[in-house]
Amino acid sequence: MQDSLPPMADALAIVFEHVSVEAGPVRILDRVDLELRAGPPTVVLGPNGSGKSTLLKLAMGLVAPTTGAVTLRGAAARPGGRALVFQKPVMLRRTVAENIAFARRAVGLPAAETDVRHLLALTHVAGLANRPARRLSGGEQQRVALARALAREPRILLLDEPTASLDPASTKLVEQIIARVAADGVKIVMSTHDIGQARRIGREVVFLAGGRVIEHAPADRFFAAPASAEARSFLAGELLV
Repeated sequence: MQDSLPPMADALAIVFEHVSVEAGPVRILDRVDLELRAGPPTVVLGPNGSGKSTLLKLAMGLVAPTTGAVTLRGAAARPGGRALVFQKPVMLRRTVAENIAFARRAVGLPAAETDVRHLLALTHVAGLANRPARRLSGGEQQRVALARALAREPRILLLDEPTASLDPASTKLVEQIIARVAADGVKIVMSTHDIGQARRIGREVVFLAGGRVIEHAPADRFFAAPASAEARSFLAGELLV
């Protein structure tokens, strides 16, 4: 069941129209109709294997739909308008500062020291600027990955379970960065299977199960009164197969 959400004034959007993705005999996403619009953070929630990562890759243009179409509107269609952070990012064989500078140059932005320094401070890695990025801890690398994504100056930041491999302290720090970025007007679309995290971050929820959008609703409504049996079971901690 998909609830209608109030229209946003900003034209920024990623629109999925009857999108399916298949890999051989497996249908990963099944006839998805969805619009991700400007506004507060959206959490894509669902069990493992529900299609969350594929949905974000489609939004980033890394995967093509088998059927249907993904359309970009407004700033989402501009070069650098979107950025994606994976659960396990790959660091370049460079220092932390050089990773960030490279990301800016890749989309035609200046990589002045002041630009890089701002992103280092924003993501709490200023003290690591001259360290080889590949030698950092998992939590440190994830913050560098956030800095690299933000170096593109995106209007939509896609996050694919960015804290799934992190300890609680690192998770809290990443969530604080996400909150700051969202407050600055960047649209956050974040996948997670962590219900507590979805409650902390999300203002609207897209709930996936079995490759289908089961619900799309404001977060307070979804958590207080989920409309589907699948969502009620998931929130109750039951296994969905």
